[in-house]
Amino acid sequence: MRPSRRTDRWCLVGLVLAVLIGGGCFVGPRGRTAGPEAPPPPTASAPVTGAEAADAGADGTMSVEEFERDIVGAVRLAERYWAEQFAALGESFRPIRNVTAYRREGEVACAGTGLPRNNAVYCSRGDFIAYDVMWAVAAFRKIGDAFLYYLLGHEYAHGIQVRLGIRYDYTIQQELQADCMAGAYLGDSVRSGALILDDGDLDELREGLQAVADEPGQPWFAEDAHGTAEQRASAFFGGFQKSLDACDL
Repeated sequence: MRPSRRTDRWCLVGLVLAVLIGGGCFVGPRGRTAGPEAPPPPTASAPVTGAEAADAGADGTMSVEEFERDIVGAVRLAERYWAEQFAALGESFRPIRNVTAYRREGEVACAGTGLPRNNAVYCSRGDFIAYDVMWAVAAFRKIGDAFLYYLLGHEYAHGIQVRLGIRYDYTIQQELQADCMAGAYLGDSVRSGALILDDGDLDELREGLQAVADEPGQPWFAEDAHGTAEQRASAFFGGFQKSLDACDL
């Protein structure tokens, strides 16, 4: 995926999620652990070498500077998209207060609970998104940029659920709706020309959705259930193809 020339210089954001439920926190797209074990974060802005990219399965040159631009750009894209949706309903939109990175377990807390490594979360109590930057970089290099758009879109969708006052009896309902909303955010952005799909982007999205699916045998009614690979892909691509009409809003 890449931004259209008629828009700001947007790119991607990426966080792969671990489960954190309760106390005013929403979990992002994770069921089972996805992606590689996080390596130490890069310490320079030099591009990844060809050998490193091949070893990581990366889909292109990904420097620290690019990663940072992508996070900022993805937040701007989400803010713009949801502001337009609220405006169409005659409602004012309040962006999520902050998006912050952390490096150590417990460095950032949601409702008094420290966030673990290999995690990203929307915290409704503080109205912020937080993510483990080391794992985010690993996912950025391993899976690819298109999947990172999905990850940011899913987290932002949890903030929109709070703003709309949406509540569900089961976590899986909340998570699959957020997948659908993330799909709508991306599909609508492509249709409007704000984003351009590159070869392989849809495959990256499918791979990522498979990676964050629940483990086989996870009960659908479990407190931390997010959905099978088939359920998550169905929800996401339903939104991608049919916009928010598919998301039960």
